Order: sequence, then structure tokens, then C-alpha cells
Amino acid sequence: MITKEKLERLIRELPSPPQNALRILNVLRTPDSGAEEVEKALRYDPGLTAGVLKMANSAYFGLPQRIGSIKQAVVLLGWKRISDLVMVSCMNSVMDRSVEGYDMEKGELWRHSVAVSVTSEVLAKELNIQGVDEIFTASLLHDIGKILLGMEVKEQIKNPNLFFEGNQSFDSVEKEYIGLDHAEAGAEILSRWGLPERTINAVRFHHKPDDSPYPDNMLDILHISDALCIMMGFTAGKEGLKYQPSLNAVKRLSLSQLTMEKAATYTMEKMNQLLNV
Repeated sequence: MITKEKLERLIRELPSPPQNALRILNVLRTPDSGAEEVEKALRYDPGLTAGVLKMANSAYFGLPQRIGSIKQAVVLLGWKRISDLVMVSCMNSVMDRSVEGYDMEKGELWRHSVAVSVTSEVLAKELNIQGVDEIFTASLLHDIGKILLGMEVKEQIKNPNLFFEGNQSFDSVEKEYIGLDHAEAGAEILSRWGLPERTINAVRFHHKPDDSPYPDNMLDILHISDALCIMMGFTAGKEGLKYQPSLNAVKRLSLSQLTMEKAATYTMEKMNQLLNV
């Protein structure tokens, strides 16, 4: 069982997002921030500046003239796209690694997390659900607790068959042997990083949306997207073999088979583009 002291130490040792990236995200979250404030925040991060300009000049926007000004790019892309770009950029170094206890090779956790983010956004759009601006971040970070618990799982659960025997869910085995599951561990990390409570709650209950103290369509979308991506082959290590999607979440969203199929098709196409860049 992991102690509170050890959990706190593991969180401290986990590479945190770069301070400059967090500063930019804070500027983007400030309601009265204008393009000039965002430009100033981006100016001293060459990597992010290059990423913003590259996105603005991509074929997706099809502009007749190239954009060389970061301020122009900010106005074109908008706060949401820039926020997502910053989050992906700063979390890549944290999550693009192997996770031994979960049998996840380098890149597997990152691919799964990005795929869930893509699926979540397209589902929210297809269902015309408003007010879920945090869905990309929550989806990208939903499994970050696995990085924290990876070695604990390897050391505490000597018999890997425990994950597959009987009717116990994957996260209940984690909780029995370690004291908390990876969703709870992820919520602890995001709480220490100062992310919004709604994002933390979505990560905490992404396996068990029916247990959340309050209903949230963002949480339901994350849960369904996680399950869909595992079915598509964007695996999440051992847990994918025993994933149990909530039918209640499907009902709450009034989610049709056709909508799920459209989301899956879009995600496969988008991920093929991203992986072939």
C-alpha cells in the first residue's frame, strides 16, 4: 500500500509542465486577456511560437498569404486552439514514456491520450454540447496517474494475472493492492498543478462516471471516448482488456451508434495524419 508521504513525494518528483507554459495557460484563461497579452506570453517561448505560426499557416486554413506575425496567428487561431497546442506541447515530455507496471511501451500512453482528446472533441461537437472547453485537457491528462503508479503496480502486484482473474475491475485491483487507483492518482496530480475542479473531477471518475457526486456531460464524453479509443486499438496497457463502459453514460448523452461510428472514423483519420507527420 502506498503511504500519503510516498504519494506526495512521487508527485513532487514527477516532471511538471514548464512554468512558461503554465503562465501562458493562465493568460489564456483570464477573461479580459487580448491578443496583445497572449502574444507577449508566447514571445519568450520559441518552440510554442513556432508551433502557433506553423498551425496558422497550415493547409487547414488555406490562407492566400503566409502569416509571420504571432499576433495575427493568435487572432486567427483563437484562445481554444492555442490553449490546446500549449497543453500538448508541455505534456509531451511528461507523458511520452514507457510505463512498466501497465505494460505500456514508449509512446503508447501518449498516443492513447491524444486519441481520446480528439474523440472527446468530436463527440462534443456532434452532440452540440456547449461549455466543455476543458474537455481537451481532461482527455489528454486522464491517464497521467499511470505514470505516478507504474512502479508501484510493478512492485506491489507480483502476479499480473490478478488483473484478469474474476470479476474485479482493473481499478479495483489497483485500489486493493496500492490504496488508490490511477484515476485518483491523476486527480491528485492535477489538484497540485492547480487545474480547474471540473477537470480534476472528470479525471477522478473517468472509469466510473456513475459514481461522480454530480452529473457532468464532459465526464461522460471522456468516459465514452476512452472506451472507443481502446476499441479502435489506441490501447491503454493492461486495463484495456477489462474496460467496462457505462451504459448510463451513453443514455445520459443520448449517444447513437451512428455518432460513435462517425467519431471513431474521424479519430482514425486524424491520428493517421498526426502519426505520419
